[in-house]
Amino acid sequence: MRPRQSLRFRQVAALTTLLALLCVPAHADDSRDISRDTLAPNDGWASADGGTTGGSTADDAHVFTVRDRSELVRALDGGSATPKIIRVAGTIDVNTDDDGDHLDCADYATDGYGTKKYLAAYDPRTWGSARPSGPQEEARQASAARQAERIELAVGSNTTIVGLGDSAVLKGASLQIEGADNVIVRNLELRDAYDCFPVWQPNTGGLGDWKTAYDNIWLRGATHVWIDHVILSDKGHPDEQEPTYFGRNYLRHDGLLDITNASDLVTVSWSRFADHDKAILVGNGDTATGDRGKLRVTLHHNEFESVVQRAPRVRYGQVHLYNNRYVVPADAHDYRYSIGVSTESAIFAENNAFHTPGHIEVADLVKSWNGSALHQSGTLFNGFPVDLLAIHNAYNSGSERDLTADVGWTPTLHTKIDSAGAADRAVARGAGAGRIP
Repeated sequence: MRPRQSLRFRQVAALTTLLALLCVPAHADDSRDISRDTLAPNDGWASADGGTTGGSTADDAHVFTVRDRSELVRALDGGSATPKIIRVAGTIDVNTDDDGDHLDCADYATDGYGTKKYLAAYDPRTWGSARPSGPQEEARQASAARQAERIELAVGSNTTIVGLGDSAVLKGASLQIEGADNVIVRNLELRDAYDCFPVWQPNTGGLGDWKTAYDNIWLRGATHVWIDHVILSDKGHPDEQEPTYFGRNYLRHDGLLDITNASDLVTVSWSRFADHDKAILVGNGDTATGDRGKLRVTLHHNEFESVVQRAPRVRYGQVHLYNNRYVVPADAHDYRYSIGVSTESAIFAENNAFHTPGHIEVADLVKSWNGSALHQSGTLFNGFPVDLLAIHNAYNSGSERDLTADVGWTPTLHTKIDSAGAADRAVARGAGAGRIP
């Protein structure tokens, strides 16, 4: 009996070894450490001048897994330039105190601030058109500073922030990438950068408007930044459900991603921008002439769904916009435009797909303020090829300046550019957090 038992043991052992060998490739792929990934060569503007490597060279002492605001703040180290990798596990709510207890708007309010008091103080029928000043505006500013201290998080140079798994979330955070170089943000959902204390601006837009403070991600003077497979949205507090005060929607959110103040060499790829008013602003002012020669940005394989405007709006920058997918729902009566052509912008748009099953026309997709040029090719509109430039000029010649096709440059930092149809399908399947192949 002993020899027969030994034979069976050897057979089982051999089979187990074979199965283990067959499973090695799949197991190795599943366990790949994406936190040390770097941007591939020729993947957009962020691959220029040395490329973007984030915190990939971090030593073991500077690799952090964070599960709450306190751990995240410690890992960010005040925006230091020390190479670091920050892995976000689960959902982190940054509107929390040092003990991890949730903070709401009432917790931040100070010096007697109250929404009803503020509205009564600055009602245009009694206050007029002057900028708010006095006790309630001062109280609003003090209250806003208390919230900003909790939710604005400085991201320093040589940093990678990456979500673990397919459900990593930063809730309420505003990542401030200011004056930093070499930053990567990947595989992460950033939602609801909610401003508790909007300010009334009486002269904005002629009728006045509410101004909010926080973008989910804000680049100011930042260089070599790669944002990949992220989701940015208002999820939790959509502005459309906010009340109307002084005849204007009481906005709680600013942009999803702003790239301003001479930021440069940025690639945004395979990400989702959803359910929001203002998505992406490149360049923050017509008079910001210091942005000339900067604001070089690539946007590819991103999805813009239920976005009202700024997808993107560009001043000064050279922006390569290719293989993106736009979805405007049939009931989106507040839709304004997708591509904004502003002062000295140079947008090179290739093979983008638009889905607008409602009342939106091709002429609505592009809006120009002081812009002069837009290159476009390979555009699909509800499955049919269209010429955005020709249609814009034909339908807006009485109200907007005609645009030329010569933007003064031709992109070279890219690999394969797919047809709009192929990219449309690929983006629908693969954009957003939790979808890195």
